[in-house]
Amino acid sequence: MSFDSLSERLPPVRGRLMENAALAPFTWLRVGGPAQALFIPADADDLADFLEATPEDIPVFVMGVGSNLLVRDGGLPGVVVRLGPAFGKIAALDGAQIRAGAAALDKKVALTAADAGIAGLEFYSGVPGTIGGALRMNAGCYGAETSDVLVEAAALTRSGERVTLSRDDFGYSYRHSEAPEDLIFIEALFQGRPDDPAAVKARVDDITARREETQPIREKTGGSTFANPDSPVTHPDGRKSWKLIDAAGGRGLMVGGAQMSELHCNFMINTGEATAADLEGLGEEIRRRVREDAGVELRWEIKRVGVNA
Repeated sequence: MSFDSLSERLPPVRGRLMENAALAPFTWLRVGGPAQALFIPADADDLADFLEATPEDIPVFVMGVGSNLLVRDGGLPGVVVRLGPAFGKIAALDGAQIRAGAAALDKKVALTAADAGIAGLEFYSGVPGTIGGALRMNAGCYGAETSDVLVEAAALTRSGERVTLSRDDFGYSYRHSEAPEDLIFIEALFQGRPDDPAAVKARVDDITARREETQPIREKTGGSTFANPDSPVTHPDGRKSWKLIDAAGGRGLMVGGAQMSELHCNFMINTGEATAADLEGLGEEIRRRVREDAGVELRWEIKRVGVNA
């Protein structure tokens, strides 16, 4: 992938702008080709100025910590924006509210809330990734999700204009939002409720322990591969993807260096030498097997981007 045709069309920045930048080290699955350009903005103003001055025909894709992202082996054309520390600030506010940057780790948001005696955000301790991704996909676990606590979020449009979205503006459903794809979220405001800090921390610790016991969190993985066919929030006894995968013989299944976890068969693992094609191929084989076995069309929860090699 050549950077030459793009470099002359991009504006000057205060942050870091790199050509043909490897993306695999930035993703939890550790696979994928390079970004034609990788931009790490200094702050929200730097990002807004960049977006305003970048020609609209140049694709712009934003990523957080890459916890729920599969970059294909051919890489990503255009500009990949990675939100850095300037977007990772978290603050507890009066009225049992939390303000968090889009690059803030979900777990750190839960811990900050616990320290401040704010309940309701404990579930974020079980969600891998950052607040930006949580906003986009209505992330949640153990019966709670982002739509339960979100007040509003600030974002930048592709032209660099700052906009504010209320919770209702997102059109949330299970692991999905109707927010425009080209919005880049920069921060969010959450509403919790007052509680004893020790009690909140105990619930956070319980969620963390449950996650460590049931999920391969120390492997190269991307979290849940497929969304449950039925929302566990509205249908607690509904169908679970892992059960469908298990019944279709998917537990431990391998394609190249990619494997469905033996511990939790809705988690894909890079065993060490997997390519993005291995991982995507494994996911599609799982979908095929579940479709044939149960008549259910599993929906990818991991976001797949880029071009094939």
